[in-house]
Amino acid sequence: MPLFTRRDLMLLAAASALAGASPALAQTEAEKALAQSGPLPENSFGAAQAPVTVIEYASLTCHRCRDFHLKTWPAVKAKYVDTGKIQFVFREFPLNALDAGGFMLARCAGEKGWHGVVDMLYRSDEAWAHAPDPLEGLRGLMRQFGMGAEQVNACLADQSLLDGVNAVARRGVAAGVTGTPTFFINGRKAAGMMTVDEFSALIDPLLAAR
Repeated sequence: MPLFTRRDLMLLAAASALAGASPALAQTEAEKALAQSGPLPENSFGAAQAPVTVIEYASLTCHRCRDFHLKTWPAVKAKYVDTGKIQFVFREFPLNALDAGGFMLARCAGEKGWHGVVDMLYRSDEAWAHAPDPLEGLRGLMRQFGMGAEQVNACLADQSLLDGVNAVARRGVAAGVTGTPTFFINGRKAAGMMTVDEFSALIDPLLAAR
């Protein structure tokens, strides 16, 4: 289960990302609790009243998550989110202390800065996730969002925020998340990286049934 301590964050010890499986649908009773409000504000895109809700559990050091975010997400957003067809919710699922620290910094950037930080961390993973000094790499990157070294250190030392990120991940574990990325489409689980066509194959029948 993803669960990291403040000491883990300050050490920023890297770990290997879990490999995702091929997309496959499944549903359990635990997944019905996914719609409930969690300990941290949701990072959601699109209309709350959209007919389809997609929840993604993702890691910042997961290559498949990065590929989805950089290659699939822009087209999904334009085709489904911006047109009011789906609401897309992004939830943290840290696989290691680096993930947890990156997610905390995204939260500290505020609601408007969250997506920008996540996008930057995916695009600049070599500058922090694979750097000799990941913490220094994060400090440098966060300057783009007006956060100095002291603010970065204070964010990473926020135990209540770390507890919240861990709690978000535990909800995913309870719903059956074992790797990233994992999606829940109107409560049904789809595990693994998806192309736009694969994503559409799951979304379009739900929209047609409305």
